[in-house]
Amino acid sequence: MVNRLLKTTFLLLFLMASCSKEESLNESNIVISEAQRTPMSAMEVKTKIDESLQTKGSFNWKDASTHMLWSASVHGQNIITIGFGNNSNDFDRSKSTNNAAVQKQLLTIIQQYEGQALSEILINADPYLNLMDVVIKNQETLIALRQSKFIRYIEPGDFKYFALSDSIEKSDSSGTSSGCGFDATTLNVSDYTTVTPNAKAPWTFYQHNIPSAWNYSTGAGVTIGIVDTGTSPNQTLLGSNFNDGLSSGRTIQKFGVYVDSIWPWSTGTDGPNDQCGHGTSMASVAAAPRNDNGLPVGVAYNANLVTYRAASNVVLDGYHEQNGVKNAFTALGNNNNVKIISMSMGHIFSVGKISDGVKYAYNKGKLIFCAGGTSTSFTTFVGVIFPASMAETVAVTGVKEGTSNQACDVCHTGGKIEFTVAMQRNGSGNTVPVTSYYDNQSDYVGGSSVATATTAGIAALVWAKNPTWTRTQVLNKLRQSATYYPAKNSEYGYGNINALLAVQ
Repeated sequence: MVNRLLKTTFLLLFLMASCSKEESLNESNIVISEAQRTPMSAMEVKTKIDESLQTKGSFNWKDASTHMLWSASVHGQNIITIGFGNNSNDFDRSKSTNNAAVQKQLLTIIQQYEGQALSEILINADPYLNLMDVVIKNQETLIALRQSKFIRYIEPGDFKYFALSDSIEKSDSSGTSSGCGFDATTLNVSDYTTVTPNAKAPWTFYQHNIPSAWNYSTGAGVTIGIVDTGTSPNQTLLGSNFNDGLSSGRTIQKFGVYVDSIWPWSTGTDGPNDQCGHGTSMASVAAAPRNDNGLPVGVAYNANLVTYRAASNVVLDGYHEQNGVKNAFTALGNNNNVKIISMSMGHIFSVGKISDGVKYAYNKGKLIFCAGGTSTSFTTFVGVIFPASMAETVAVTGVKEGTSNQACDVCHTGGKIEFTVAMQRNGSGNTVPVTSYYDNQSDYVGGSSVATATTAGIAALVWAKNPTWTRTQVLNKLRQSATYYPAKNSEYGYGNINALLAVQ
């Protein structure tokens, strides 16, 4: 009891001393040259980011000058995201005893330099993570905040990099800049095999021995979380007919955390329904039912699904999309039923709040698969995109038929890749058959997106076969069943997983 009292007293004294030191800052301590008082243009900020990406292969706002950071915020409604804590890994509020005091201290600094009431400054304080979104208009405020020992990161919260990137194709498998599409296509008969009771097993499944693995596991009892654009209300196989045919005794839950508004203060989401098409395709390849409808079956056709509409499309550009993804990860992290998370969206460089959300879910024991990147050859210089580039995620990319070291035409590769999925045919160039946005229709989907959802499905087969295993055991089994194990290819990781070996 005495030790606890001493620790509490020390903590209070430490915070009081820190507050006294940092709150003593005043504008006379900060001098900004005349040249730095005019913000850079949005394109100038983007150019600086691109220079870092091309020379270092990465970009992080912590390496940017305060002038650049401020300039970016000016072009993003003056919104700033602040990650705070006692050290770089202090992101979880439940494990941070002084988070309320630190947050109050930082808000006091902002009020001092902005001269505004708290209600005009604070947009949102995350309930699970040590981060908050605020409005900051003065460059001096950012300089003062960056001097605080409690700052983990400060980033512009609504700078839309991709909106400035007209010359860069941001396409996913759908062929549009957003990865969205509601197309339906008649499948080539050579791209599937009909399996009982009358389902189509995609050609790519045979590249990974998935149909043979079904003799041992179909994913029953495992729940996969899909962070994407939601699930179609017009595809009953991912709704009222989720349990049909050989798929039974499982559940699908749909949530929406994306706010479709230009205003950061808006909080009303637009619901769980997919308005893009991408999320529906990912849910389909992971766990579509195996029935007699004559449509493509999913890898883990007896697994449960929890889907999140976290963004409007696959390019996580802007405040509400990045906030939605962060909220989806924290929600899935708090869902004890979820073992696997699959996300086939991303950004070219790191986003602090998404990184915190991913780490939060990872620390809850989730096995997280993320897409390595899908684009034209012009942007493959970026390598593995974020958050697949994080240590807490498993990065997946797509390769051509019959290979594990020939990237698909639009797939990124790099040292962070763990696994590959054969998803592009050599002759026709066709990709992976999936159920479409509408009932009784099918389509093709490709890129690292479908590779990621496929791998998440294989992981569900393994975990269902070994329900007492930990995340590490499942991941190790996937590695041991892949092409290059025990070595690791410098661009393609462990290569293609043999699902049959993985479940034996």
